[in-house]
Amino acid sequence: MIYPDCQLSAIYGLTDLFRIAGEWAGSDNPRQVRVTHWRAQEDGEPMCVWDTHPNKIHHLDYVITPPSIVMPHQMQSMPREAAWLRAQHKEGSRVCSICAGAFVLAESGLLQGRRVTTHWAFAKHLAESYQEIEVADRNLVLDDGDVISAGGILAWTDLGLTLVERLFGRSTMLSTARFLVVQPPRATQLPFTEFIPDFDHGDEAILRVQHHIHADLTASLNLGDLADLAHLGKRTFMRRFAKATSLNPTQYIQQARVAKARGILELTSRPLDQIAWEVGYKDPSAFSKIFQRVSGISASEYRRQFGV
Repeated sequence: MIYPDCQLSAIYGLTDLFRIAGEWAGSDNPRQVRVTHWRAQEDGEPMCVWDTHPNKIHHLDYVITPPSIVMPHQMQSMPREAAWLRAQHKEGSRVCSICAGAFVLAESGLLQGRRVTTHWAFAKHLAESYQEIEVADRNLVLDDGDVISAGGILAWTDLGLTLVERLFGRSTMLSTARFLVVQPPRATQLPFTEFIPDFDHGDEAILRVQHHIHADLTASLNLGDLADLAHLGKRTFMRRFAKATSLNPTQYIQQARVAKARGILELTSRPLDQIAWEVGYKDPSAFSKIFQRVSGISASEYRRQFGV
């Protein structure tokens, strides 16, 4: 579906990907993928504006809302597109979104009570805008049967290959991925996420604690000491910290330490044991476990992928 300010490269890229997949399937699987492009008209609902198999009756097995090239808060309201999506879903279409395309799909009301992924940087905005949605931003592709969502702005390759596997099987999916020189659908977007702490929440006591944490990540950062620094009881401190930062204090400290470790891994060749000490972990094995949980991959694999 072509909507205002959507990423056209995703639409044309998916069109090419499905054609290539059909060619790799070859005679072993005579099934063809028909791809159509739909665009809302000024005075009406979306119409088909391009078709690989014209003059045939339309039945849409999958409808995809691509990424947006503007930030979610700049995206227009799309009531005509939302109504059309509801109608297609009612007729049996599976609905799919990529990155900020989840906001278009959410406007249709089809995501109520569903688990959905989106770009990690947009997850909080989506969860706050549509509180009935469970946003699972760790996932890069989330297949919920009749609703399939993908995370990053270039995750259209992951979604496309996921659908190719459904249509043609795993062998054709892997052949298509190899030909395009892209990875098969990835499980998580955690290695690509960035810890962006919120300092603009207006709670001065919690802000004082945040500044203390970032000033020296190698300190013990005991929960009781942090509560004392905020001049709050433990339970009140925990509640206010979570409200201000969306994380409990332990999670926040782990995120901050792993973010610092990532920077060291990207720019140096220092041993992992030394990095663990530099970010506040006396036990290298504990550091490795926490890094794996927060980043989705090991510290050594992170250095291999992102080190410069």
